[in-house]
Amino acid sequence: MVYPDSFQGFMVEGHSTWSDFKKREFQPKQFESHDVDVEIEACGVCGSDVHTLTGGWGQASFPLCVGHEVVGRVVRIGTEVTTVKIGDRVGVGAQVWACLECKVCKAGQENYCPHQIGKSPLLEQQIKTLFNEMEDTYNAKYPNGDEAQGGYASHIRAHEYFIFIIPDNIPSELAAPMMCAGLTSYSPLARGGCGPGKKVAILGIGGLGHFGILFAAALGADTYAISHSPHKKADALKLGAKEFICTNNPDWAKPWQFTFDFILNTADMTNVFNLKDYMSTLAVNGTFHHVGLPDKPLPEMKAQDFCPNGAAMSGSHIGNRDEAFAMLNLASKLNIKSWVECIDIGEAGCKEAVQRVKKNNVKYRFTLVNYATAFKG
Repeated sequence: MVYPDSFQGFMVEGHSTWSDFKKREFQPKQFESHDVDVEIEACGVCGSDVHTLTGGWGQASFPLCVGHEVVGRVVRIGTEVTTVKIGDRVGVGAQVWACLECKVCKAGQENYCPHQIGKSPLLEQQIKTLFNEMEDTYNAKYPNGDEAQGGYASHIRAHEYFIFIIPDNIPSELAAPMMCAGLTSYSPLARGGCGPGKKVAILGIGGLGHFGILFAAALGADTYAISHSPHKKADALKLGAKEFICTNNPDWAKPWQFTFDFILNTADMTNVFNLKDYMSTLAVNGTFHHVGLPDKPLPEMKAQDFCPNGAAMSGSHIGNRDEAFAMLNLASKLNIKSWVECIDIGEAGCKEAVQRVKKNNVKYRFTLVNYATAFKG
């Protein structure tokens, strides 16, 4: 490998071989004045990686290197970079580019930029949904046609705006999952005012959900956990929930009607839920907010279903730069620790990680580590 002309990554060749990774070289995007190169030392394994590799979110562009929960050291900066310096330990999440010039970006909402990468004809099927259009750290093209590849790799190249310095007291293996799962959970909680005096429920106790409990409790909200898995009660309470609600009973929702100001739905099987039960537990004008995104459409609902308590339903896409720093500062200040299992990156390690994520066999995030060994020489 001749750095920085090419990077190395563990890549997949197609949906039919979605968990078969091979190490190969690839060309990063053209280096520009605001770009930063990061030598990776850890990368979280996100459910988005699995949805993309399997084709659940549409046809992907192959060969593909996934991974958008990256932590590493800055090894090269462009001539106009001012936010980081060589040697800084930084994170990169699920966004590496936006126009930074439109009214959305100038309002500090760059995570909703309508001009993000990923709009090439090759990805036309994938971008039929808004979330896939924006999931642009990998499986996307830059405006000049360069391919974007992810963090199961030796290095990643990104615009400085999407590079975040990691506080010293957050270990890299714990910081990595915060770059997507953490921010995806933190942003709607913060924007929803989920602080003291609010009753907040986290639906689904997994990779996203465990962050939801950690952050809702840290923000000062009365935090509840909702799950169909009774064996997760002890974990939910340890993470910071004051009470655990199991949905195995058909009448589970009745005692909780008109209770929650905000429900953060982190489950990716919402397509099989009886959503009216969950909506009934919202307080008047409460919100049911989606960050878990199933492959299939949500159950059909009538407009009248929102009327008994004036409920709302919403969704969000990761978070913005300010929220990323606020999340990291909160985690640093309160010593918040994500629950992470580490796996050595490699063909076998990547395969094990994505297969176990698909089976929900992880507690509660994977981080790929030992990059120096995998990419030495």
